[in-house]
Amino acid sequence: MAIKLETTVTEEKQQLKKRTPKVFSPREIEDLIARGNTIVIYKKNVLKLNNWIKKHPGGDKAVHHMIGRDATDEMNAYHCDETISTFTRFKIGVIDHDWINMLPPIQGGHYRLLEGDSLDPKNTVKMAGEMPADIKPVIPEGVIPALGMTELYPIDREHPIRDPETVISNYDNDLVKQDLASLPSLDYETQRWLSVKYNELHKKVIDAGLYQCPYIEYFKQGCLNLGLFLYFAIFFKFGHYVISGIFLGLFWQQLTFIVHDGGHIAITHNFQVDSIISIIIADWTGGLSAGWWKRNHNVHHLITNDPVHDPDIQHLPFFCVSSRLFGDVYSTYYEKYLWFDKLAKFVLQYQHHLYYPILCFGRFNLYRLSWEYLLKGQGPRHGKAAWLRYFELAGLCFFTWWYFYLLVGSIPSGWDRFVFIMVSHVVTMIVHVQITLSHFAMSTSDLGTSESFVARQFRTTMDVDCPEWFDFFHGGLQFQLVHHLFPRLPRHNFRKAQAYIFDFCKETNLTYSIYGFADGNGKVLIKLKDISKQVKIFKDCLRSMALESSENKNIYEQRVEQALKAE
Repeated sequence: MAIKLETTVTEEKQQLKKRTPKVFSPREIEDLIARGNTIVIYKKNVLKLNNWIKKHPGGDKAVHHMIGRDATDEMNAYHCDETISTFTRFKIGVIDHDWINMLPPIQGGHYRLLEGDSLDPKNTVKMAGEMPADIKPVIPEGVIPALGMTELYPIDREHPIRDPETVISNYDNDLVKQDLASLPSLDYETQRWLSVKYNELHKKVIDAGLYQCPYIEYFKQGCLNLGLFLYFAIFFKFGHYVISGIFLGLFWQQLTFIVHDGGHIAITHNFQVDSIISIIIADWTGGLSAGWWKRNHNVHHLITNDPVHDPDIQHLPFFCVSSRLFGDVYSTYYEKYLWFDKLAKFVLQYQHHLYYPILCFGRFNLYRLSWEYLLKGQGPRHGKAAWLRYFELAGLCFFTWWYFYLLVGSIPSGWDRFVFIMVSHVVTMIVHVQITLSHFAMSTSDLGTSESFVARQFRTTMDVDCPEWFDFFHGGLQFQLVHHLFPRLPRHNFRKAQAYIFDFCKETNLTYSIYGFADGNGKVLIKLKDISKQVKIFKDCLRSMALESSENKNIYEQRVEQALKAE
């Protein structure tokens, strides 16, 4: 009897232990990450996503940027209730305090083992997302920047500028100062309050039924696309290849918006169905990988406009929207250096003139990136998204067959083939302008780990104002901030959600940047021109240093000397 009672007590203790989650301290979580674990905080739950990251349909990079952070807002924005219930199964414990974000290893975060104050040199375990290069954040890890902390963004005005690093530092730190002057405080109390208000805003959008997709709008979209396709086919049939190419390019442009919707699971809200829709349109009809776009785009949403991490603003040697890209920066997305070489220094001086011409060839680069993504197997290799890789490969092969072999191959002359290919691809430049418009002119500052998800989206994203009847042309990309705040929201409801954002801005003092299409393009060109000026100054500094070392005079002194001789 005593033995049976003792066994019962032991079983009850074991069951109680199972029901009572382990409470982790920050130091213990740091140790877990130092040992290579993928640890993310969600609603005070400690999630160990080592196995989930292999199956994550959105790619591994998106998860890597959330390691050591409270990712509650990001995970709620990106996932439905069903997916949330899936990844919360990986819960290993809880925290009993307000979380202070750590810097993820992919962003240069340093973590200590529990036994000591630093990583054991003998410990060869690679942290999840850790890069082979040395990644250094602008704001030191754990520091919360404020307007008066000039030591974080020093500006040297006292000495003649000769060192190109000083040029970069001065220009970028001026921008950081401007950002800090226009934003709410970055302390955790303020940022958590913004997070609370954002969640209230999100609930209003949900309660208003805006996640219900108005499928009648896709019927209208289908009619438009069918019309464009028929015009392309008719003009092609009668040998008017230039006009036919224009309509094919416009057809592809409109299809892009549906791929964007499906990639965010905003059509049926079913992952498999929306993924199949996206792949049929993107890969089989357009020759571009929907999976590549999804992996790329998710990182862009989470770490928007960071020159080191966001692939959507990493376009060297052709474009540069941040002086932080001066000097061979290592891209954590592409896992290679973005060389600020002679070609970049030459081209970037004229980038504001070359902006539209270069975008005309953007689709050709997307072909390369799509094949590279699929052939290298950069997407999920396990779980429900794994089979999509083979569906995409079949799609790209089918596109190559129908477009280049059947369609282009049927054109009688080589010149007409060339013209048709170029026209159909150049017209898609419109969508590249629409994509870059909302971010190229916005902030690229690194403001540390305390900045909330909602604050970052307002700081780095711009909307485009247009009449409601013209929404079809922009395909939802004109409401880029609305989309960044609610990625799974059907785009046909963006305009309705915008009304809630106006009220939200009044309450939080966050700035909603919105311009007309022409004014927005002007903002982008001004930003590109401003950076091109910095490139010229940078080159002058290098030349000045070279002259100073050889002739003991800098370039400005030489110019004065030449002017005096001319007189």
